[in-house]
Amino acid sequence: MSIFKSFKKKRPTATDILKAELDMTKAELETAYSHFENVVDPDLISSSIYHINSIQERYKYLMKLIKAVEAENKAKQNAAP
Repeated sequence: MSIFKSFKKKRPTATDILKAELDMTKAELETAYSHFENVVDPDLISSSIYHINSIQERYKYLMKLIKAVEAENKAKQNAAP
């Protein structure tokens, strides 16, 4: 084994990238909920609700993508000789 192989960085997989995006979305959702709990103006409350709904939809989309990529990877592993 070459000494340089031990220093090579692992390239992030599609799943790794999507999971990192999911983590950022979770943090953004927590921030949006905190903002919602602290506003009193009706217009800001409505805006916060729309923002929370938008983030929740992105979260659902990312979860669906992660499941699809993982299923595809599993299928490739099962098909490999």
